[in-house]
Amino acid sequence: MTDLKIAGDVIAAENDKRTAALTTDYTALGEKLARSNIDIEAVTRKVSEFFVAVPSWGVGTGGTRFARFPGLGEPRHIFDKLEDCSVIQQLTRATPTVSLHIPWDKADPKELKAKGDSLGLGFDAMNSNTFSDSADQAHSYKYGSLSHVDAATRAQAVEHNLECIEIGNALGSKALTVWIGDGSNFPGQSNFTRQFERYLDSMRTIYQALPDDWRLFSEHKMYEPAFYSTVVQDWGTNYLIAQTLGDKAFCLVDLGHHAPNTNIEMIVARLIQFGKLGGFHFNDSKYGDDDLDAGSVEPYRLFLVFNELVDAEHRGVKGFHPAHMIDQSHNVTDPIESLIASANEIRRAYAQALLVDRAALEGFQEENDALMATETLKRAYRTDVEPILAEARRRAGGAIDPIATYRFSGYRARVASERPAVKGGSGGIV
Repeated sequence: MTDLKIAGDVIAAENDKRTAALTTDYTALGEKLARSNIDIEAVTRKVSEFFVAVPSWGVGTGGTRFARFPGLGEPRHIFDKLEDCSVIQQLTRATPTVSLHIPWDKADPKELKAKGDSLGLGFDAMNSNTFSDSADQAHSYKYGSLSHVDAATRAQAVEHNLECIEIGNALGSKALTVWIGDGSNFPGQSNFTRQFERYLDSMRTIYQALPDDWRLFSEHKMYEPAFYSTVVQDWGTNYLIAQTLGDKAFCLVDLGHHAPNTNIEMIVARLIQFGKLGGFHFNDSKYGDDDLDAGSVEPYRLFLVFNELVDAEHRGVKGFHPAHMIDQSHNVTDPIESLIASANEIRRAYAQALLVDRAALEGFQEENDALMATETLKRAYRTDVEPILAEARRRAGGAIDPIATYRFSGYRARVASERPAVKGGSGGIV
């Protein structure tokens, strides 16, 4: 039996207040879409079947390089994090899996699995951490990890990734995400070629340890913590890594890990075309790797990314099943509310992309009718699909208005009374 953190009658009572209005709005939208030969029920079913993993680290208050200001009821450990994640799933019905970060979330796999089962949660991709030092490790990652000049440090980083695979295998995970902070801060500090050779050699060892039904996601990041050069700095390098390693290696696209104004949707299209799109870390950015809530700054870009995903789905691209995960840092909001909002915005972009008239768009493209092609996209984007999202949540037992229901439930105040207050001061993600 699932251990619900918000009473079912609370959700039911909140939904009762909104059901009549939702029915009216859903019916009206259905009639509007029908005039364009779109079946609202078909779209709602697809939205109901679209899920995104929440990051365990996302339910804690994030920080900058300068400071962190913890909120009330901060999770003390992975088991508290899982309870917070279950609330997001209970209200949105869009986030049934959690992506763990080791060693932050390290615990007995049997206990983790039992806790997840009790909360109705599964486990998505595992995330290794060789960008910071653990208290008990023998070698520091200050100057790199998988690409370090020291063989013993590289071996330690490889062993950590192998441990992540072992833990994930016990939890039912099917993927490992590897992001490293390796790079350099000064010209001449590192030999670019030898550094990359060492990285590839380390990754080969990790790749060979993957179970047959697992995938390896490598993640590129333009800068930070290395500010002069980064070992895996862009999608081209990431593609080379995936091609070099083999069929189980794929590229992970983080929406914030690009230079400003980069055409991310084109990168997505290229990786789909050549069979190396592994998945996403969804977030948003204004200046760089800001890790803002998904859709908070560039909602149209998020839609354009999903336009490429739905296009691939529509074409029936072989082996196309990208992983969808959120990767955010919440400094001034309640992390649970931000993750609820992001899950809904990601589903919104998917729903809007499902409304694109693919036949019309292809015709305008073939005719070089730039204006009508872009208007075809904008027509879908401008459609208010909130009734579809709300109805999908309601039918699955979630909340019509998840944030309002969350606030009404008093969950944050309740956990704040149970969990000791955390003092701020230090910087960092969690």
